[in-house]
Amino acid sequence: MKRRTMMIGGGALALGGIGTMLARPAERGGMHEAYFAGLSAALQRAGLMRPTLVIDRGRLLANVAAIRKTTAAAKLPLRVVAKSLPAPQLLSTIMAGMGTERLMVFSAEMLRQLWPLHPEADYLMGKPLPVSEFLRVNADRIEGPGLSVQWLIDTPERLAQYVEAAKARDVQLRVNFEIDVGLHRGGFANATTLAEALRIAQAARVQVAGLMGYDPHVPKMPSPDKAWAGSQRAYAEMIAVVKSAGLDPAALTLNGAGSPTFRRHCAGTVANEVSVGSAFVKPGDFDYPDLADLLPAAFIATPVIKASQDQALPGVEALSGAMHWWDRNTQRGFFIHGGHWLAKPVSPAGLQYSKLFGRSSNQELLTGSKLVDLKPDDHVFLRPDQSEALFLQFGDIAVFDGHEIAETWQTLPISA
Repeated sequence: MKRRTMMIGGGALALGGIGTMLARPAERGGMHEAYFAGLSAALQRAGLMRPTLVIDRGRLLANVAAIRKTTAAAKLPLRVVAKSLPAPQLLSTIMAGMGTERLMVFSAEMLRQLWPLHPEADYLMGKPLPVSEFLRVNADRIEGPGLSVQWLIDTPERLAQYVEAAKARDVQLRVNFEIDVGLHRGGFANATTLAEALRIAQAARVQVAGLMGYDPHVPKMPSPDKAWAGSQRAYAEMIAVVKSAGLDPAALTLNGAGSPTFRRHCAGTVANEVSVGSAFVKPGDFDYPDLADLLPAAFIATPVIKASQDQALPGVEALSGAMHWWDRNTQRGFFIHGGHWLAKPVSPAGLQYSKLFGRSSNQELLTGSKLVDLKPDDHVFLRPDQSEALFLQFGDIAVFDGHEIAETWQTLPISA
């Protein structure tokens, strides 16, 4: 029995050791592949040895062409989401490539910034704003935006506020009603409240411009097809309410989609236009199957400030060797210029944020295996998770033409 117990115990230890080794992180890493090596060289020639947001113009234009092919086949107009692309020349490039003058804007400040640049555009607010923002936009212009802006309304109470403010300013009011198609982030969720809002609008002689139903939850649901069918059904019910109020839905803006779902809409939808923003530059949060043909077109480039061959732990230096043995991807340390961005390291492969040092916006520590042989002044590249506010953190955007930094694009002033 003792021998048998020893054999069982020895077997358990052996299995435990195998399990431990299987759980041990694999060694990863290498140096820049050709694309990022070429981009790094172009940045060095341009003297951009600081945290820099780079847009690959060729990839951007390829994404524009791919998206336009989809929307053109579906005969669906596209509205460009400005918050995801907050640089005038970036927006203009995409608007020209898509052949559209439709913009979705999410703040009064950005509306004020874009209005002089695109006075002929049709603006749809992407979220309902306090009525004071409506007043601010109309107070500082000799000729207010007037009928070119569809102000988003999510409740009868907000509509009443806007109606009163428009009367006080003697300006025309054009409204679009936000409807809940399954995201449950607000908006009109049933026919009764939407019908009430329509009655208020018509009594006040407000121009009803349409509906907006945002559905980014669809691809994240356990059954995306079921969620999609539900969102379309909810939208169709709200269109029926609009029709019952004596309005012609075909003459209205029936906005839907977003980057994650615009291709579902293009395959068949009750909406009559789609909105797209982030997909044009494809940050990391937009790696959806429906967007697989689109290319990441934006990267953060930043130089290595300090490099360590054997990154020690502060205060518990003696444990550094054990940590390096367990995870060989912690052996080398690279402190970069800046950090703590909504982004993940992509080149060289194998870099990771240090879980023990934590995040830093000054000199962030990235660790890697001995396969990563970066030196001070070498570039590290990160792929943004999102665009939006992140694009406003670096100053002018460097535009890469595949060989050189061909130009820079100024961003919009910082706004929330």
